[in-house]
Amino acid sequence: MRYVFYVNPIAGKGNTQNGIIDSIKGYFSERAENFKIHITRSAGDARDSAKREAETGDKIRMFACGGEGTVFEVLNGIVGHENVDLGVIPCGSANDFLKFFGSKKSFLDISDQVDGESVGMDLIKADDRYCLNGCSVGMDAVVARDMSIFKNWPLVSGSLAYTLAIVKTFLGKLGITADISVDGEKPQRKNCLFAVIANAPYYGGGYKGAPDAVPYDNKLNYTLVNNISKPKILKFLNLYKKGEHKTLDFCTLKGCTSMEFSSEKPIPVNLDGEIIETNHMRFELVKNAVKFIVPKSIANKLLTNV
Repeated sequence: MRYVFYVNPIAGKGNTQNGIIDSIKGYFSERAENFKIHITRSAGDARDSAKREAETGDKIRMFACGGEGTVFEVLNGIVGHENVDLGVIPCGSANDFLKFFGSKKSFLDISDQVDGESVGMDLIKADDRYCLNGCSVGMDAVVARDMSIFKNWPLVSGSLAYTLAIVKTFLGKLGITADISVDGEKPQRKNCLFAVIANAPYYGGGYKGAPDAVPYDNKLNYTLVNNISKPKILKFLNLYKKGEHKTLDFCTLKGCTSMEFSSEKPIPVNLDGEIIETNHMRFELVKNAVKFIVPKSIANKLLTNV
């Protein structure tokens, strides 16, 4: 078994990386295991290196030490390689996927991670990219794009950055018009604030947009929020953050295996925090597509539900 750690030096303002690197070196200093620390240098570096490592065929436990962007890159470098297990050591401003498991404390413990259990997790295939947590179009994607402006401000947490981005977005024109199809049904023209396709409950710095999502239940969760007046949005966002929007008459939530949208003009699309613009994309479930490392201290509790 080899261990490879991809450390993004600028994730989460760079406040925890030195401590993580020291913990990794300290843990392996008394052990004979083969390990490597790769400090990422630029966009795409972690993806390309992870792919090269995976293609060796060695049995590898690979850890993304950063935020959603680092996880996205490492994941897209290893998809399809059964010899690699994926772990996450949170250094980002949000690390929303890990909120499904509760406290991130166990994910910061190198020993707990190295001794963790590998659990098959579903993925979202978004055209030719893969996502572990969730994707969205509309206001959500605009907010995710603008969140990057604020998350580098001093003393601004991931949640606060998301809130500030909402305020900025709120001051402009809201909503999109798109033809949306779920599970291959006939596309319907929707005038909506946003649409979400999720593998886990949280995104955007702690918003519980898909409260019923479970990342290993072999289904995805679809959330659609119809366009509403700006005064109603403020109250709605408070409920949405807590996952209490399921009964609202302008919200649709259901399980699915695919979602597809088309729009006349390119619109922002959020792929696990990575933003692109396109006028068409298909999202589909890929069952048990990655072996995800769950720290030993919480694995037994989780595995009883798998």
